[in-house]
Amino acid sequence: MIRPDARQLAGVLEATWPPATRREAGGWIIREGRGGGQRVSAATLAAPELADIAFAERAMRALGQQPLFMVKEDETVLDRALAARGYALADPTLFYLCPIGALTGEPVPPMTAFAIWPPLAICRDIWRAGGIGAERIAVMRRVAGPATALLARANDRPAGAAFVAVARKTAMIHALEIAPTQRRQGVGINMLRAAAHWAQGHGAAWFSLAVTAANVPANALYCKAGLKVAGRYHYRKMRQ
Repeated sequence: MIRPDARQLAGVLEATWPPATRREAGGWIIREGRGGGQRVSAATLAAPELADIAFAERAMRALGQQPLFMVKEDETVLDRALAARGYALADPTLFYLCPIGALTGEPVPPMTAFAIWPPLAICRDIWRAGGIGAERIAVMRRVAGPATALLARANDRPAGAAFVAVARKTAMIHALEIAPTQRRQGVGINMLRAAAHWAQGHGAAWFSLAVTAANVPANALYCKAGLKVAGRYHYRKMRQ
């Protein structure tokens, strides 16, 4: 069982949280996000060599998007070129990874988390309260492979929502949102385990996610659950 590296995880990220459109041109991969967030809107290099940044800027503006670049941890030449052009570093992000069995070794407590697709209205309500609106739910609906929403319950009430999908034998969880009144009660770990059990049933050998380094509570949860940092990336956006 070969461990996915950071570049493979970037491919899983795109497959499980896909842009509305994607094309390769001028040495870049240009994505159209349609309001789905940075992950589906950022341009990335299509090859190891630095391509013409101005070409990517024009392509993104033609889509009605502000230029935004995702920079992987080994792309130091690109990073320096963007910094010299006036782009500020934004949202350093960590990939986390573990073998699926690290989360499926324990059962999910009864009646605490459910996989259901399409997402129920209560899932959409929890997401909306956390800033995850219709544009991001549209991203979920674009996934071609196995995918599901998760609804968590605690104290006889809806407690959280998440989305998980599988690509290349690797599950990735997105949009994990826990209701503020239900936090610090084990909801997060129950959702991770429920996601892993579902994903294992759909062929996943690995479990992964991406989270900003600044999200301290989420990083603590993932470390406690047994996931390990497996790579990094960040964005570059024009200074305001």
